[in-house]
Amino acid sequence: MNTLRLYLKSMVMLIRSQLQYPSSFIMQTLAQLVMEGGEMMAVILIVDRFQSLKEWSGGNLYFFFGMMSVSFYLTEMFGRGITGDFPSMVRTGRLDTFLIRPRGVMTQVMCSGTDPRRITCIAVGTTALIIGSRLSGIVWSPLKVLVLIESIAMSCLLILGLFMIEAIFCIFSVKSVEIVNAITYGGRSACQYPIDVYPLPLRALFTVVAPFALTLHVPASWILNKPLYGWSWLAAVVTPLSGLVVFGIMTVLFHLALRHYRSTGS
Repeated sequence: MNTLRLYLKSMVMLIRSQLQYPSSFIMQTLAQLVMEGGEMMAVILIVDRFQSLKEWSGGNLYFFFGMMSVSFYLTEMFGRGITGDFPSMVRTGRLDTFLIRPRGVMTQVMCSGTDPRRITCIAVGTTALIIGSRLSGIVWSPLKVLVLIESIAMSCLLILGLFMIEAIFCIFSVKSVEIVNAITYGGRSACQYPIDVYPLPLRALFTVVAPFALTLHVPASWILNKPLYGWSWLAAVVTPLSGLVVFGIMTVLFHLALRHYRSTGS
């Protein structure tokens, strides 16, 4: 509980510090809005041109896009220490200072950065979720709301865990390994659409290696009353926990990697 309180306090301080330059913050936030708006425009064009993708209607596509956008940009907003800042911590030697403090390294890394500019990307994703929900005619129930919240939360942990792969490589290689982006940013772009529209190799990649299909697509399809593989509501509740499993494994590997860390100096 004390760690959570420290994290929340750090987030508030970091956000307030970035708001000290309101003009810069507004311009950068608008740039993020244009970027994410462009990605949503791609979905709009697909819906306008094809009406549906396999058995998925346009409203379904908006819903999948919204869930992925909200999950990914929430992670980037509140997990910036891992998702963007860690490689520079290693290169500059700033990570060294974390090792001599009483708090855990992971806690300090998570408290070291935030990116409030992503709020507009989250807003675009939320808008897509609402549009997709209405066009798909979803009849919401308490269970569906809980499944939606669980899916987004576990997808955030999954994304954070995948970014930790890059952090682990940085400990050994100093610089970030770009191939990891194929799973993180590539996974975001690919998994904005239903997993069953892709060929078997990609389905296997995003089910076993980076299980977005389990944390996001299975619960989303059940909410849309089109359950993947005919799985029941129980699968929609259980499969998102794979995100927690991935995050737990990556956390253990991260701490093991820290034992081999050698300072880069500064």
